[in-house]
Formats: sequence, structure tokens, C-alpha cells
Amino acid sequence: MTTDAIPNGKARDLRQWLAHLEASGRLAVIREGVPLEHRLAAIAKRLDGSQAAWFPKPGGHAIPVVSGFVSRRAWIAEAMGVEQAGLLAAFRHAADHPLPWREVEAGSAPCQQVVHNDIDLHALLPIPTHSEHDNGPYITAGLVIARNPVTGVQNVSINRIQVHGKDRMAILMLPRHLLAFYKAAEAQDQPLDVAVVIGADPLTLLASQAITPIDYDELEIAGALHGAPLPVARCLTSEVRVPAHAEIVIEGKLLPKVREPEGPFGEFPKYYSAQENREVIVVEAVTHRSNPIYHTIVPAEMEHLLLGSIPREATMLAHLQRSFPGVLDVHLSVGGVGRYHLFVKFRKQREGEPKNVILGAFGAHYDIKQVIVVDEDVDVHDPQQVEWAVATRFQADRDLVVIAGAQGSVLDPSTTVGHGDEVPPPHLQGIGAKMGLDATRPVAYRGHVFTKVRIPGELEVDLEQEVVRGAAIDWQQALVRT
Repeated sequence: MTTDAIPNGKARDLRQWLAHLEASGRLAVIREGVPLEHRLAAIAKRLDGSQAAWFPKPGGHAIPVVSGFVSRRAWIAEAMGVEQAGLLAAFRHAADHPLPWREVEAGSAPCQQVVHNDIDLHALLPIPTHSEHDNGPYITAGLVIARNPVTGVQNVSINRIQVHGKDRMAILMLPRHLLAFYKAAEAQDQPLDVAVVIGADPLTLLASQAITPIDYDELEIAGALHGAPLPVARCLTSEVRVPAHAEIVIEGKLLPKVREPEGPFGEFPKYYSAQENREVIVVEAVTHRSNPIYHTIVPAEMEHLLLGSIPREATMLAHLQRSFPGVLDVHLSVGGVGRYHLFVKFRKQREGEPKNVILGAFGAHYDIKQVIVVDEDVDVHDPQQVEWAVATRFQADRDLVVIAGAQGSVLDPSTTVGHGDEVPPPHLQGIGAKMGLDATRPVAYRGHVFTKVRIPGELEVDLEQEVVRGAAIDWQQALVRT
């Protein structure tokens, strides 16, 4: 890797982005031969948020593994070519102005330089086993791409995939677009063609997590993020289109009316999902670049949380601002696993407005479990400031909103309390309570009782100008010696 800059300010290719991280000291090269079971994930987790980890010959495999290359919010903004403060606006603009992809000739794309038809996934790919009680190796950074069997429009998502056979994989599909496509195909007793793309560039990864209506191809959002149509190639065994510059593509079919055990698996809430019978992908071909790179996401760490939270934040901000112009910013907190706890910065004009904002946020996405609304003098990206607002501006008997028996995240283990050792049936999974906190000050108050303490000029102090470097104090004379 030799490139030390990102042309046009955007990361268009995984290798280009990794080279940029290496040149700026943000890529750690790990010793050769790190075991794929637990050790690789343990090392990547220790480096989480400080450096991406590059593993040569992991477990004796020729294919290297990389992890953690978008594990900081600032890095994602950098890959997009924007300031961190403009991250949500830039993502929202791309989601609202998608660019149709550009197809290259099938077989000519970099991701199809090498083709395997005799499939043994364990031999072909360095697939790690991450957490202590995971039921074997999992693909955690695979973009699952499928076409709506009715309209032909694609969907892109990231799903956990357990590799439990040479050419068989079990997949978790939550009640979203991919599952809707599968059910439509299964109703006709037909398999659903899918591609699992491993080693996509940062912006295509981010686009895959956009919250969109059905029949809205996230690869077009990726093109908008890149500022040019995304090059795609048709799979060799189906009509699915995949990013042409990806590292690895697994082509297969989701089988109708077939279920096999999947799990336990350590998920983003930092708990294990139970073993259940899941849908099955049978693999028909694997294609990849010459000398490919395998990407793995360590579950529940920053790369996992940020890829999910930033697109959700952009969607939540746009949704809330349509009804509440006083909403200035939102943040899905890391402590709320980037999904469940939403902080909202709001310019309040009338009493009661924050409660309406809370209700609007609950309606925007069923994963949201807790909403805290704060004033414009609170930084929602600083949990300490949000906690201060709750400590000094919130009273539970006046400012608390609780909604019982609402649909929430099926991966939230607290929703299963009361079911004993039984896994609740699908129609009862994820049922729980939602809580909103109005941590805003009153619109009218006397004097400075709710004025945030500040010192004039504190933000303008330049310590490089004020602090004398290399000085020492003569303690006998109480004088400074330079």
C-alpha cells in the first residue's frame, strides 16, 4: 500500500482507504498466523477506535483479514470528504438524491477475476469465530444483495451469516426488506437469488444501512455518496448486481421452506441471541479479486455500532425536522448500542413540545427505546452533558413519558423476561416499554436560575499562546525560571 491521499476527497475503493489509513498511522499490521478462533477478534477489539487491524495469513490462510477501518465517527466523515459536523446532512442528501449505478461487462469486474465453482467456504475464506459462545464462524461484514422477485429492484443489507457447511450458510433476517423479498419468493416455492459481498469500500458499507422505503436500491445511495454512479457487475449465476470493485462475492440462493439451526451469536446489544432455526443459503459460486482482502466486523464494537447508527441518525433527524423545525441535532448514543437511546437537541418555544418530539421519535423507528430531549445549549454527542441536563432539568413526576406494550427490537434481551427458557413466538418478540425524558428548561424562568454557567472567552483561549513551555518554578523565590 503506497497511496497516502484520497482523490477528490472520497474513499472510492477499500484498498485506497486502507492505504490512506496506513499512511496516516491508523493501520496496525499484526503478526502472521493469528488464530481465527477468538484471537483475531480479541486483537481487533483492543485496537477498536484507535487503529484498523491488518492480519496477514490468519489461521494459515493466504487471504488477509482487516477489521476496524471505520471505527470512528471522524473517519467516516473523512471517507465522505466532509467535516464531522456535516456528516448527517451529507448522508441525508445522498439518500434523497441517489445516482443509478453503472454496469460493467460481466466477468470483467475486479471482483470476478478469480472464480470458484467447487465450494468449500472454510477452505476458501478466513472466516473468524468472534465471541466466546458463538456457534462457529460467522460472516459479519457481508453485504447481502437480493432482487425483489416482483419488481426486480434490489435491496442491500448487512446480516449475520453462520457458515456451518462447505456450501451452506444460515442467515438471520429481521422483519425488513430482505425478509419481505424472501417471503414473496417462498410463497411461490421459489428460491431467492442472493449475493454476499465482502470487502466493500466504506461509503458502500455505510449506504447499505440507509433506512429507506422498499424498492429503493442502496447501491444508488452509495453512488451519490461517491459523487458518481457506482460500477456494478452482474453475478455469474444470477441477475443480482454487485459492486464491481468489491473484494469477494459469494453467490447463492435462499432456499424456500428450509430452516437449519443458527446461533448463539454475540449481537450488537452485547448479549447473545439464542439458537433458532433460520433460513438457509446454498452457495453456487465464489468470485474474488486476485489477492483478495477479507473484512470482518467485530460484533458490538465501534465499527458495528457506527455503521448502523449514522444512517439512522440522518433518517431520524430528517423525520423529526419535518414536524418539529426546532429539532437541531440527534445522536444515537454508544451506551445505547447505537440503536436504542436517542438524544435530541431542541429549541423549545412552548411547554409540552418536547413530549411531542419524544412521541415522534418513537414513531420513526421501532428500535428506539429511550428518548432524551435537551436544549440547544447541550451537546448531544457528549453523554456527560446529556446526563447533566437530566440531573438538573428533569423531574420524573412531570417530565417522564412511558409507553407500555410497544414493539421494540427483537434483539433486546430484556423483552424476553417472563418467557422463561422458551423463545417467544415471532408475534411476541421485541415487545417492551418505551421511555421519554423531557430534560429541557422552562421557556420562562426568573433571573439566571437555568442559565448554563460559562466564563467569557473560555472557548477562545489558545493554550499554545498562554502556557509557557519548558518553564520551571524556583520554589524558594516563587519565581518562574525559563
